[in-house]
Amino acid sequence: MVLYVGNIYFGLSENQLREVFENYGKVESVKIVKDNETGRSRGFGFVNFENSQDAELAKNELNGREVNGRSIIVNYASKQG
Repeated sequence: MVLYVGNIYFGLSENQLREVFENYGKVESVKIVKDNETGRSRGFGFVNFENSQDAELAKNELNGREVNGRSIIVNYASKQG
């Protein structure tokens, strides 16, 4: 189950984001989207959980929570393609 995470502090690393979400279950992967030209964070990313129950818990607990001074937005990632 993949969660979209928005309004991420631009200096936050993928490892730091993983640490926030690992409190709610087994995280398979974390990806912060970066600008192709500058390599800087675009302020959003994705966290992939091993199971949907952990993802649901993380979404409910972390949506609106402050991380590094910013209230993050957590929702289910929409499927594209």
